[in-house]
Amino acid sequence: MRIARTPRAAPGLALLLALCAPGPSPAAEPAPETPVVDSAMTWEEAVRNVSPRCPRAVLERQRLVTVRYYSMDGRLHQGQLVVDRRVVKDLEEVFALALAERFPIDKVIPISHPDFLRDGVWDDDLSMRANNTSGFNYRRPTGGGRISDRGHAAGLAFDLNPRLNPYLKGKLVLPAGATYDPAVPGTLTARSPIVRKLKQLGWSWGGDWRTLKDYQHFQKSSPGE
Repeated sequence: MRIARTPRAAPGLALLLALCAPGPSPAAEPAPETPVVDSAMTWEEAVRNVSPRCPRAVLERQRLVTVRYYSMDGRLHQGQLVVDRRVVKDLEEVFALALAERFPIDKVIPISHPDFLRDGVWDDDLSMRANNTSGFNYRRPTGGGRISDRGHAAGLAFDLNPRLNPYLKGKLVLPAGATYDPAVPGTLTARSPIVRKLKQLGWSWGGDWRTLKDYQHFQKSSPGE
């Protein structure tokens, strides 16, 4: 029996064939992740039912900022925050950092949302109970005092994951039933990249306060123009 043999290609031809042979197909890039939308308000919806005492000049300085973040379910989410126009860039940098670090943020929804209204008024307590991150709210500071041109009333403060980062003063805990456990994801500490970044940008953190602790709270006193 004769066995047919495949003829051997000449060395030059073999090299040419090798060079012309198609290489492995490049791996397809993964499709971008579609975020879960927590908030998609219009400007009018975001400031609806704002306190009638809010000066027009303060309201006109506010901006509705869209942010993305990983939530407690490990998925990409998209929300919105109302803040003074002078701190928009800071917040964009901080949320970009949180996204890169995969720091979990429960939800970011303007406090005008119906879930946070009590008798038609923006209610910070309802927002905190829902572990909602929020910014502008023309109201008195937590603990009392008059409305000032700083803090939440000016859009120069925001609260992050309030159920995990509560306000603590003596026996008072806000929101009620919240606990502060640095081991829980989404909890802020002095070593948190978000805390360090905001301090670099000139923000103060309520976790550094001595007479009380407001771990959720960040505020910028000198925002510039």
